[in-house]
Amino acid sequence: MSNPGQTSARKGFIMRLWTVLWRPSGRFALATLFIFGGVWGILFWGGFNWAMEEANTLQFCTSCHEMSFVYEEYKDSIHYKNQFGVRATCPDCHVPRAWLPKVRRKIQASNELWHKLLGTINTPEKFEQHRAELAEHVWASMKATDSAECRNCHNVDAMDIHKMTPAAQQGMMPGVQAGLTCVDCHKGVAHHLPKSSDNSANRFANK
Repeated sequence: MSNPGQTSARKGFIMRLWTVLWRPSGRFALATLFIFGGVWGILFWGGFNWAMEEANTLQFCTSCHEMSFVYEEYKDSIHYKNQFGVRATCPDCHVPRAWLPKVRRKIQASNELWHKLLGTINTPEKFEQHRAELAEHVWASMKATDSAECRNCHNVDAMDIHKMTPAAQQGMMPGVQAGLTCVDCHKGVAHHLPKSSDNSANRFANK
């Protein structure tokens, strides 16, 4: 038979616990908020970064019907298949690696979703009509960052000019000395140039 004092103490403990849980003190509430906030913050941050990386793959980029046109061009380029076995995929050239610029680029991509709904470039004919405009946007973006995406793989200081083709040797050093950026000479590396483009200024296209 239980002691009346022990029973009373047990009831008192349960009541105090109930009070703490349902009417917590400010200190306990703050600690609970901090713990749950931290857990949800980690889950959100991890989920956000996971989703962003999933949207930063060749498979994701080429999953849209509109990309099938340029994807086939890219597959014929040296960035897709080469003697070194090194492949530069869509995000390597079109998405910055630094976190904040990457997020900014992903936000800008919402405009592309809008044009997908509108069907702006959903046929090869429509795409060709807008190719020059699209190319100019990409070139302007790359010039603004001094071709940062190119330089993730290509470092001028690491280049052996003497092992380049004669044509490349003749153009590379004068271009560097003139302060040109990669995309000034290397337009059309992975995709066809617009018909309105000045091909004389792009003698290294597809190289």
